[in-house]
Amino acid sequence: MRAQFVLSEIGVGLRRNLTMTFAVIISVALSLALTGGALLANKQVDSMKGYWYGKVQVTLYMCNKADSSTTPSCAKGAVTDDQKKQILADLDKLPIVQKVYYESAEQAYKHYKEQFKNSPLASSITPDQMQENYRVKLKDPTKFAVVASEFSGRPGVQSVEDQRKVLQNLFSLLNGMTRVAYVVLAFMLTVAMLLIVNTVRVSAFSRRRETGIMRLVGASSFYIQMPFIMEAAFAGLVGAGLACTMLLGGRYFMIDHGLRLQDKIPLVSFIGWDSVVKVLPLVLLIGIVMPALAAFVALRRYLKV
Repeated sequence: MRAQFVLSEIGVGLRRNLTMTFAVIISVALSLALTGGALLANKQVDSMKGYWYGKVQVTLYMCNKADSSTTPSCAKGAVTDDQKKQILADLDKLPIVQKVYYESAEQAYKHYKEQFKNSPLASSITPDQMQENYRVKLKDPTKFAVVASEFSGRPGVQSVEDQRKVLQNLFSLLNGMTRVAYVVLAFMLTVAMLLIVNTVRVSAFSRRRETGIMRLVGASSFYIQMPFIMEAAFAGLVGAGLACTMLLGGRYFMIDHGLRLQDKIPLVSFIGWDSVVKVLPLVLLIGIVMPALAAFVALRRYLKV
C-alpha cells in the first residue's frame, strides 16, 4: 500500500467532514479526560486511605464522675489510678499496639477549648466533665476489634472508639463520586463511539464513487477501508492529546499553582506527577484504538465497501 495515497485520502476525508471531525475530536477529548480523571480520582482515594489509615488511632475513654449514672462500667465512679495502670499494662502487652499516648482531663479540656473556641457550648464545659483517655496507635489499624473486645465494658473504661469511623463516611462519599464519574465516562465513550461511526459512514458515503472505482480495478477491502480507519484514528489521537493536556493542566493549576490545593489543604496527600504521567499512555492508547475499532466495525457492518 502506498503511504502517499493513504495520506492524501486521509486529508480529503478530513477536509470534507471538517465539522464532524472536530466534533469527534472534542467528544473524544472530553471522554478521555474524564476517563483519566476517574482513574486518578480512584488513585487519590487509595492514597488518602493509605495515608490516613496509617495515622488513625483507637481511643479508650476513661470514666469520670458524670458517667456513673449512664454507663454500667462506670457505676463505681471515676476511673482509679490502679485501673489506669492496669489498662496501660494490658495495652502494652498486646502485640498489635505500636504506641500509647495518655491525655489527662485537663489536657482534653484545653484541646476542646482550642478546637471549639467559637462554639457557644465551649463556655459551659468544665475540666471535670472531660474524660481522661488513652490514644492507641496500632501496627495494623484494621485490628480495632481486638482492642474493642479486650477493653469494652471493663471497669473504668467508658467507651472504645475507632477513629476510622470518622473517615469512613468521607471515603464512602469519595468512592461514590468516583463510581458516578465512571458511569458518566461510560456514557461519554458511548456517545463518542456513535459519533465516530456516523462520521465514518458519512465520509464513506461522500466518497462512494472513488471506492466503487477502486473495487472495480481490484483493490482489496482492507486497502479501501484503511484511509477511513486512519482518519478516525487520527481524530482520536488529536482528542487524546487534548485529554492529556487537560489532565496535566489540571494537576498543574489545581494542585501546584492556581488554586494551590496542596497549600490550602495540607492534610491531604495529593497524588504526584508520576501517577498522572502513568495514566497518559493508557489515554493515548484508548484514543487511537477506540476510534479505529469503531471505524472498522462501521465499515464492515454497515457500508460493505
